[in-house]
Amino acid sequence: MSEQKAQQQSSGSGSGGGKNPLQTDKGNTVIQDGVVTKIAGIAAAEVDGIRMGGGASQTMGNLIGSITGGSGGSGSQSAGVSVEVGQEEAALDLTCTAEYGKSIPQLSEAVRRNVVNRVESLVGLRVTEVNITVSDIYFPQDEQDRERQKEIQQQNQQQDQSQQRVQ
Repeated sequence: MSEQKAQQQSSGSGSGGGKNPLQTDKGNTVIQDGVVTKIAGIAAAEVDGIRMGGGASQTMGNLIGSITGGSGGSGSQSAGVSVEVGQEEAALDLTCTAEYGKSIPQLSEAVRRNVVNRVESLVGLRVTEVNITVSDIYFPQDEQDRERQKEIQQQNQQQDQSQQRVQ
């Protein structure tokens, strides 16, 4: 995202003359970067064949999830998302992993369209750009195998705990 765009966003110039729903005569609404980050991350992940974050961030999220027993926490919704939010506009950079065998240009366009629609309709900011970096690919079969392994491990842990209680 360019420095010039960031300046335009913060100054509100280049707005196209449309009325900003966040700035009214009754008061202003300020949207924090984290709100846009989460919405964009969720919207991108809604596209079938996309996982947010690069390989390293997904691995860390899986590791944290296995330790805590969760799915990686609220940070998983914003993994791989960077935003610049101005008074009227937002620019986003997304890093994701694509499913092997699916068209990356089609996935990218679907992600871009969904993110723009969600951010503009839920937040009221105009999205000026959505830059997408596909940093890795994943194989769905590998994920299914990992999920089965995780379920087996959880069942074994439950059985061990039950046996310890009986003793």
